[in-house]
This record gives sequence, structure tokens and C-alpha cells, in this order.
Amino acid sequence: MSAQLKQTACALLLMFGMLSMGSAAAQSSVVYHIDHAATQGLKGLRNIRNHLDVAPKTKIVVVTHAEGVDLLMDGAKDEKNAVEYAPLIAALKSRGVRFEICEITLKNRKLNKEQFILDAEFTPSGVVRIADLQFQDRYAYIKP
Repeated sequence: MSAQLKQTACALLLMFGMLSMGSAAAQSSVVYHIDHAATQGLKGLRNIRNHLDVAPKTKIVVVTHAEGVDLLMDGAKDEKNAVEYAPLIAALKSRGVRFEICEITLKNRKLNKEQFILDAEFTPSGVVRIADLQFQDRYAYIKP
């Protein structure tokens, strides 16, 4: 094998090795869409916990609107299992998960920000936020 061919082969191996290292180190980003707390709440929170258990560096944003905002109301719980959401949300928040509430929903349902847990943030439109995260920021989309 010629010296030039060996150099080219080594350069290609090095390049492919660097590319694979970059993809392994890449952090994925996911938006979880919750629009009905009664059917998606507990299942969604468990999905997120499991997601982070397997891929702890994942950047996760939970966007709620319509009846999904009920998940983040102070004192909210899963009616079927009597499980309070707040401790589960706090645990996920401590792992870097962001929880956002649609302000259009607040207006339409005549709710105010003081009715929600402190771990919640607010966004002008839940649907626009989901679209922006997907299109502009390249977030994967999950609806539990």
C-alpha cells in the first residue's frame, strides 16, 4: 500500500470517528404535547421520567393547552389513581424539564396564573410554541 493511500485511509478513519463522536454527544430535544390532563397527565409524566432515565441529557419541554393545563393547576391530581401531579412535576423540573401553559387557554377558560404551581411557565400560545419548537428548534414531537 502506498504512503499516500495510507494517509488518505487514516484521514478518512479519523474523520468518520470524529463524526460518530459528534453524533453520540449530540443532545436530543423533545416537546411533549398535553391537551387533556385526565387522559394524558400521569401517562405523560411517566413517559418523560422513563425518557430521562434512558436518555438523561435530553432537553424536554412540556407544552399544555386546552384541558391539558389542568395538569399544572395547584392541587391537581389524577382522579383515577389519586396521584398528585405536583411532586412528579417537581422531580422532572429538577431534571431540567420545562412546563409551559398556554395563555390563550387561560383567557378562554377565565383562569389566572395564580391558580398554577410555581414550576409552570407561560407561553402566549401553546400551539404556536409547539410549532416553533418543531420547525425552528428541530424538537421531536411526542403526544402521550
